[in-house]
Amino acid sequence: MAEDRDFDYWEQRYEQEPVREMPWYFEPLDPDLKKALGEFEITGGYFLDLGTGPGTQAAALAKLGFRILASDIAASAVQAAERRYGQSYPEIQFVQDDILNSKLKGPFDAVFDRGCFHVLPPEKRQIYVAKVHELLAENGRLFLKTFSVKEPGEDGPYRLSENMIYNLFSKKFNILTIFHSFYQGNRKPPPKALFAILISKK
Repeated sequence: MAEDRDFDYWEQRYEQEPVREMPWYFEPLDPDLKKALGEFEITGGYFLDLGTGPGTQAAALAKLGFRILASDIAASAVQAAERRYGQSYPEIQFVQDDILNSKLKGPFDAVFDRGCFHVLPPEKRQIYVAKVHELLAENGRLFLKTFSVKEPGEDGPYRLSENMIYNLFSKKFNILTIFHSFYQGNRKPPPKALFAILISKK
């Protein structure tokens, strides 16, 4: 099971490991998010790309016309992503931030998280839920991708079930859908995942 990974862990990893070789590196827009944007006819707005890492998802969203704040706990990740994408996509603002002690200011129309929540230790998850709820505009959407309990083994992120997501988020969010998917990246075969779409209650 994932250990408690703090700033130093992520900072060191982004300083030492080639970003294109990281398990979660994926240049196109996440297919589940792409499908959701189409189904809900979401064509603009202000996104928080939470745990932006390599910045690929922020760049993919910028190509579609969204304005994005891309945050990550690792300053080295943020700096590298800004060097790679900053000039080409001025609609992206890159910032270093820890969602558990966040200095970010909303409101955001949507939050996309495909790598942050499922590495947080269980005892800190409600801090995340409260902060993301605070950052979202009324009826703002959280698009959340996590490893699934159906993914075998214990290495990497924590595994979550549909019931776990419902129990953690239902007080502050309406759960629109949770479905089984895959986590695209460098792992072969791609790990089993859950994709949830949640709407902020105000």
